[in-house]
Amino acid sequence: MNSPNPDNPIFLVDNNPKLLTGIETALRMAGFDNIIAIQDSRDVLRTMERRIPGLVILDLNLPHISGSHLLKSIRKTWPRIPVIVLTGNSEVDTAVKCMKMGAMDYILKPADPDRLVKSVKQALDGGPAPGLLSTPLPQELFAQIKKPSAFNAIITQDSQMHAIFHYVEAVAPSPQPVLIFGETGVGKELISQCIHNLSGRKGKLVKVNVAGLDDNMFSDTLFGHVPGAFTSARNVRLGLILKASGGTLMLDEIGDLALSSQVKLLRLLQEGDYLALGSDITRHSDTRIIASTNQDLWALEKQGKFRKDLIYRLSTHTLTIPPLRERPLDIPLLLDRFICQAADELDKPVPDIPKSLIETMETYPFKGNVRELKSMVYDAMSKYQAGPISSDLFNISTHADHGPGAFISSNSELPTLKQAANALVEKAMAHAGGNQSAAARILGISQQALSKRLKKLREQR
Repeated sequence: MNSPNPDNPIFLVDNNPKLLTGIETALRMAGFDNIIAIQDSRDVLRTMERRIPGLVILDLNLPHISGSHLLKSIRKTWPRIPVIVLTGNSEVDTAVKCMKMGAMDYILKPADPDRLVKSVKQALDGGPAPGLLSTPLPQELFAQIKKPSAFNAIITQDSQMHAIFHYVEAVAPSPQPVLIFGETGVGKELISQCIHNLSGRKGKLVKVNVAGLDDNMFSDTLFGHVPGAFTSARNVRLGLILKASGGTLMLDEIGDLALSSQVKLLRLLQEGDYLALGSDITRHSDTRIIASTNQDLWALEKQGKFRKDLIYRLSTHTLTIPPLRERPLDIPLLLDRFICQAADELDKPVPDIPKSLIETMETYPFKGNVRELKSMVYDAMSKYQAGPISSDLFNISTHADHGPGAFISSNSELPTLKQAANALVEKAMAHAGGNQSAAARILGISQQALSKRLKKLREQR
């Protein structure tokens, strides 16, 4: 006998492996053969993002994330999916609370098999109307993905992201370069990891941020050096190309790469050959290159800052990750996930998320995308004490940064030109993590000019 809902499995959630096995056995003996058992409560929402169930049987008393919190999250995000609650608590108040939160039924443990099977049949027969699950949720998209587990680190219900997953599966086995476009914090490194994991390559994925690397540092970092290549070169340095041999090398912030370094990278891509600093022995590389940037390379090419031939070489396979503000369905999922993670790491209870907070987040621009949301959540959770988490804890106005003039208060006098220049220098240095070369490029001035400004700033203090 097949499951009454073969396309939408039954999810069993219980941290006790014996009880989980017993419930699963009872259901299979009753003819339900499409069952997914989940022992860790932290995996529930992630699994639901990949495969939409027709029914969730949920233990109320779970470590990490409580069953009541999961129940609220499921009812909020997937209101048409029926939930049956299992618990050892026989108090009437508990049952009433669960039913108020949206549970379809409430069963005491150890569950009577006949009672459980009857409840499951009623939930599936009288639960969601036919077709309601298939249209608004991304199950069909995930069903077409051959290895959805490769994308477990990425939390999304967005159709654009699912289209990217399909493309990634298609191009991952190719040895050709991949160029990833996307704003800061959208997850370019995560997509790179997915490409590498699906490529079948036996070597490592090695990542390097090339922003701020001058030509010599770029060559030394990627190609390595031999003893005597320069004054302090006493030992051999193999370089990241060799470290990533048989694997993948990800070059982050490729738009900031110096023109002189672009020539060397172009040769590597064209011929697969390179020279370590101080060596005249040509080495051959089988490393696959993935490059990422938050800039428009064609605009840089028109400005004479990026080589056209290198763009063509890098963009054999190209994809663009949409910003978080264009993926509104992902915001509640990410918010819930980060709150649960932060609560676990900070040893605090998982708070309820009020609808008003989600609505506020859905209108926030998120210039820093997923990374910004995560930092906002961890900051808020560090201040959280009890009750539902308040939007006041998120300091939205503090995080909102709408451009170069954001440091100027709306109710204050305009700064002098000198004050504004100093503020921009400090902001650029903070954005570049103290790297003067990168900060100088952000400001559009030479590193020497920036050094002089920083020296004057120190003298003024």
